[in-house]
Amino acid sequence: MTPQEKEIEKMRSSIKTEMKLIFKANMKIFDWDIPENDDRTSAQMIANVMQEALDELKAEIAEGKYDNY
Repeated sequence: MTPQEKEIEKMRSSIKTEMKLIFKANMKIFDWDIPENDDRTSAQMIANVMQEALDELKAEIAEGKYDNY
């Protein structure tokens, strides 16, 4: 197992928790700002934007942006 694989296994739970916290924080904002909020629609929209951000990050990684981070 590489050092990176060992580290990701240690951090896996924390990374997932942080992602869910960001999602839940944005859900709260939607509920505060939109009295008649449709939670399922909001959840999907937030998840879509988060996926866009992940896709952009993956593209940046592929381009080598973080090769010398």
